[in-house]
Amino acid sequence: MLEKAPPYNVNEALLRMQIPEFALKFKEVNNEYLYWDKIKYKKIGNLSPQDIWASSKLIRVINYKQLSFGSHKFNYYPTDSILKSLHQFDMHIGGYMGAKSIVPEEDKNRYLVSSIMEEAISSSIMEGAATTRKKAKEMLRKETKPRNKSDQMIVNNYHTINHILANKSQDLTPENLLYIHQLMCAKTLERKYEEGSFRATDDVYVVNHSTSEVVHIPPKQLEIPQLISSLCDFFNNDKEDDFIHPILKGIIIHFMIGWIHPFTDGNGRTARALFYWYLLKKGYWLTEYLSISKIIQGSKNQYEKAYLYTEQDDMDVTYFITYHIEVMHKAFEALNKYIKEKQKENIQVAQFLKLVNVNERQAQILKMLYDEPDVVFSVKEIANRFSIANYTARTDLNNLVSIGYMDTIAVNKVKSNYVRSPNFKNLI
Repeated sequence: MLEKAPPYNVNEALLRMQIPEFALKFKEVNNEYLYWDKIKYKKIGNLSPQDIWASSKLIRVINYKQLSFGSHKFNYYPTDSILKSLHQFDMHIGGYMGAKSIVPEEDKNRYLVSSIMEEAISSSIMEGAATTRKKAKEMLRKETKPRNKSDQMIVNNYHTINHILANKSQDLTPENLLYIHQLMCAKTLERKYEEGSFRATDDVYVVNHSTSEVVHIPPKQLEIPQLISSLCDFFNNDKEDDFIHPILKGIIIHFMIGWIHPFTDGNGRTARALFYWYLLKKGYWLTEYLSISKIIQGSKNQYEKAYLYTEQDDMDVTYFITYHIEVMHKAFEALNKYIKEKQKENIQVAQFLKLVNVNERQAQILKMLYDEPDVVFSVKEIANRFSIANYTARTDLNNLVSIGYMDTIAVNKVKSNYVRSPNFKNLI
């Protein structure tokens, strides 16, 4: 658990806040939103770390906005840094024209399929799924049957995200939430009756597995109906006299599912799914293309600490908000990098389009065969890759066979796979 912050004298903290050179430094500290475990190493003039903490903390308290879920109170402080980020996200993730320029129209389906796979895989690996990205993507593209619990977790996550995309305009109800959990946890829990059910026990804790230390004791199970009802109201309704930016609301919804811990397992995956759902419902359509969990997976320690800081420091959700906004920035940068790489690939694909009797999809297949000589394709995989019908995928593959670039390998009496032909290199 975290070190407890020291007590402070309000009057002394107020006096320091009024000194201009100190006030600017306190603002910098709060834009980073550091807890005492980091502030105790900070230096500002002749101030002690305790002085820095006291004045920074008092500024937060003065600017707190309050939230209620059931009988529990939470606080957050929309710092200048947070407001600046929200503006940038409005311009790039929600603004149609800005977002449209990021994702080329002709490649939207391909990028969307890839990002959904990334999100499903990363969210599941974070919760213990043991596999590689390459194997997981191959399973999803080929639609092969899950071999174990790890595979099942990934397939469930993938189906859940697709369900949310298809139903993003719906309101959140306890029944919808339970259905999301049921989709997310199908065939992965020891007790099947816990799939799509709120926990019926208080014997559920969040534990640091390396030290066996209990780091979070969720609210009593008897409180869950009221807390979930409050959360659904928060999700579905905006108060005219108390505006909360949609991205902040999405992040708070993510936090609350983790904090309430309404399920025996699958809380993290469900929380991240609800974050996507809320932002898509509010028109932030580029969220479909962001793999938030991939970034969280790479900073899982900070993710967990953001929860701990909040609980340790007056239920101040700003720690979690600050962390989550940084994750969104990194996810947006990763998307831009990915698209630039794919655009370079498109230039290479254009070379294959010069071949006679080859369409754009077939040119992309030929590039994959060129890059990975041993790759094996199925009709189902090509259909999933390009979001086309099985008939169209089969026609594309059979045409490449007929002009000599590919061969077929019989899988059974009715099904064949497709591989690079021995004459491929000479024909290219």
